Amino acid sequence: MNVRADRFVEYGTAEGRWVLLATVLGSGVAMLDATVVNVALPVLGTDLGADLGDLQWVLNGYMLALASLLLLGGSLGDRYGRRRVFVVGVGWFAVASALCGLAPTVEILVAARVLQGMGAALLTPGSLAILQTSFASRDRARAIGAWSGLGGIAAAVGPFLGGYLVEAVSWRAVFLLNLPLAAAVAYVALRHVPESRDPGAPSQLDLAGAVTTALGLAAVAFALIGAGEGGLSTSEALVGAGGVVALAAFVVIERRSGHPMLPPGIFASRQFTAANAVTLAMYAAIGAVFFLLVVQLQTGLGYSPIAAGAAALPVTLLLLALSARAGELAQRIGPRLPMTLGPLVAAGGLLLLTRVVPGASYVTGVLPGVVVFGLGLALTVAPLTATVLAAAPGEHAGVASGVNNAVARVAGLLAVAALPPLVGLSGADYTDAQAFTAGFRDAMLITAGLAATAGVIAWATIRRELDATHLDATDLDATDLETADTGESADLEAVRRPVIEGLHCTIEAPPLRDAGASQRP
Repeated sequence: MNVRADRFVEYGTAEGRWVLLATVLGSGVAMLDATVVNVALPVLGTDLGADLGDLQWVLNGYMLALASLLLLGGSLGDRYGRRRVFVVGVGWFAVASALCGLAPTVEILVAARVLQGMGAALLTPGSLAILQTSFASRDRARAIGAWSGLGGIAAAVGPFLGGYLVEAVSWRAVFLLNLPLAAAVAYVALRHVPESRDPGAPSQLDLAGAVTTALGLAAVAFALIGAGEGGLSTSEALVGAGGVVALAAFVVIERRSGHPMLPPGIFASRQFTAANAVTLAMYAAIGAVFFLLVVQLQTGLGYSPIAAGAAALPVTLLLLALSARAGELAQRIGPRLPMTLGPLVAAGGLLLLTRVVPGASYVTGVLPGVVVFGLGLALTVAPLTATVLAAAPGEHAGVASGVNNAVARVAGLLAVAALPPLVGLSGADYTDAQAFTAGFRDAMLITAGLAATAGVIAWATIRRELDATHLDATDLDATDLETADTGESADLEAVRRPVIEGLHCTIEAPPLRDAGASQRP
């Protein structure tokens, strides 16, 4: 089904610049939030009297809502208008951010973070979808490239900005910063962004699928986090078992639904399934590292928040500099080798991070691990995204991108929930340098194992050649994402112009058709 905007805009015109500004600011709000919250966790926890389990929920409440509702948010945009849902998401995100910034207790903060994740699920799919449906076909690749580069700048600025706000003002300013940004996004979008929708979008929404996913993930995360506080109680075990049942019910619902948000047939491709297995293992390692590293730097090594945020900056810079080249390499030699070596190199970096202990210097103790880990990610993520999109049938390219986003979110959620209990971290350990360092070292060994597992899966299951059959121009019509000047699909262009999204280090390539579920914030 063709998806058209009310009118197309051209790159380089005033209209085009306004549309680009709205989408960059919109995605930038989510990028900044993802970047700076991790940096603020130790100060936030001390101020609110939170234990480690509470801090896990500060992260997981957001990821839970986003992972569960991301595909539904894209469907809402397709049906009711992408600009409309985008603006609603911006407003929702702003209100939730205000609640986060004003939260008097950690319990209210977690609830507000859940609301923030719901807003992000409405906001984030629309950013790239608006670009895809607003710009004339010959200008889309250029617009996406500009959006990618400017988004990378936001990711690089985030750690410095977050650390500065925590030190100079308060951790609350990390959330309140979103309010003026959201107001600017909503103003620009309402005045300058054309509306677009999919006339062929299903008349019914998969609410049952969204609810069972959210309940299942929440219950499993609750049980895993609870296991770190005095062991798994009978009630927590029952809740966890109920979560597994809910996730099984989700699978049944999707198989029987006439309008599933996750078409079961998409997993008929072994390549697609394998690439998502690599994503699950690799992004579990990523989520755990960026949760624990900034805490270890502050608790174990005495770094200030701004110094802790800046310490991981080489990862973002390496992604910005090398991801496009890794995508080009995968185009030439196939994705199997980069997707195997990348996780193995990242695993080496994680082993080096076991040297981040009290008294270690940044140059000899922190920087080597961060640089090697960043090199591994840069070699992995662009080929991984390209493989996911190339393996999916053309009519499900957008859903495939959304599924891969959701898998990455779920991986991070489960890692943040499960890893601290596995390494014996709980309670107030995040304020105890000796206790946290011991747990951190064990956690880096486990994450190194996860990254190495991703490499082994890639070697065993990913084909040597990148299957571009679904990206062929014969599968597209005039309104799909094909560049008029070069004849190359925007998916292939996106391999060369990846998007860096905050500390999650997500590389996103735009889908061909269903743009509603395409972005990883």
